[in-house]
Amino acid sequence: MSGFTSRLLVAGLLLAAPAAGQPSPDAPLTLRAALDQARANSQPFRSAQLASDLAAEDKKQARAALLPSVSGFSQYIYTQANGTPSGVFVPNDGPRVYAMWLNVHGDVFSLSKWAEYRGATAAEAVARAKADVAGRGLVATIVQNYYGLVAAQRKLASAQQGLREAQQFLDITKKQESGGEVAHSDVVKAQIQVSQRTRDAQDAELAALKSRLGLSVLIFHDFRDTFTVADDLQTLAPLLPLEELKSSAVANSPDVKAAEASVQQERLGIDAARGGVLPSVSFDYFYGINANEFATHSAPTPENPSGVNLLGSVAQVQLNVPLWTWGAAQSKMKQAQLRVQAARSDLTLAQRQLQASVSTFHREAEIARDQVASLRESLDLSTESLRLTLLRYQAGEVSVLEVVDAQTTLIQARNAYDDGLVRYRVALAALQTLTGTL
Repeated sequence: MSGFTSRLLVAGLLLAAPAAGQPSPDAPLTLRAALDQARANSQPFRSAQLASDLAAEDKKQARAALLPSVSGFSQYIYTQANGTPSGVFVPNDGPRVYAMWLNVHGDVFSLSKWAEYRGATAAEAVARAKADVAGRGLVATIVQNYYGLVAAQRKLASAQQGLREAQQFLDITKKQESGGEVAHSDVVKAQIQVSQRTRDAQDAELAALKSRLGLSVLIFHDFRDTFTVADDLQTLAPLLPLEELKSSAVANSPDVKAAEASVQQERLGIDAARGGVLPSVSFDYFYGINANEFATHSAPTPENPSGVNLLGSVAQVQLNVPLWTWGAAQSKMKQAQLRVQAARSDLTLAQRQLQASVSTFHREAEIARDQVASLRESLDLSTESLRLTLLRYQAGEVSVLEVVDAQTTLIQARNAYDDGLVRYRVALAALQTLTGTL
């Protein structure tokens, strides 16, 4: 996906959002601000980021294991004297032995350590991809809850407007009754409608509170129940072509990236297992003292008036050849091969699921987008129908039941229109999650 089209899809979800930052207490919370808050406070997302950071440190440690290391060593050995040069314990060089040296150790050839380093690199890629997956899932959850709250606020406003309309109609019926134009039963029916609309408004207020608290738990580190969110549902973002979204999904999907990194990681596991049956070569270099005196030169003797040098170096090379492991190394290789097969199966499944999901959500977004215009038309028609029905009722041409039906139809049309807008936004967010274009 080109940079312009990627930004265009992201703009559809973040159209009304200003630059990220801590919103003022009275300002409506934008989607961008909600996402920033969620990333900072979401425990699952932070756990995924922590796993990625830990994997990066594992890679550093595996790389360090390939490089020569330097260590210091100090030792003092006391052996009980018995009149002999070695003392009681004959392997020792004397009653007192001082050792202090620096050791440089390195592996000249170790296939298993190279495989461990490359495996740690692949594991870091897997962890990063999984953190990306967690981030995309967090985005989808926040978008759904955010616009769910927007819809709940709209439905609350619609319920309150429906209550006002029912109260206005009650006033009309009372006036009509006082003029002898309608029966008292119309007033009773209008009173019933006011009671019903009052209950609807209370339920809508409760639903808005629940949606607000549900979003608050996801994005804030403390308890908040008085914030509002910015309503940008009226602005419809463009929907990109299906083939363009599919190509972007294949290139950027965090789920596919995680599966591909897992395959690479398991392949390197075969090399690590193979290293268990191949020789390894390492070297050590020591520089320091290992003598019966703690000095760089020994004390003068008749044989050596100037003493002997006690400070020096020694180098050694080790060749380790595995000869017999009772089949353990071959078993590890077989395990690694089986893990590669399983990882490849997971990758192909992730690719198939990605293609199917992109097609599904794209079609859902198309339907939701096309239905928005129809729902808007139904809302306009319902508004006009109520106006005309009220006029006809005042003229004595229709019954009170037709007015009540027109009021109910208008409320349903408002809610359906709001649900249609939310459905389109959520479908776009799902596509964004799949294509990794955040």
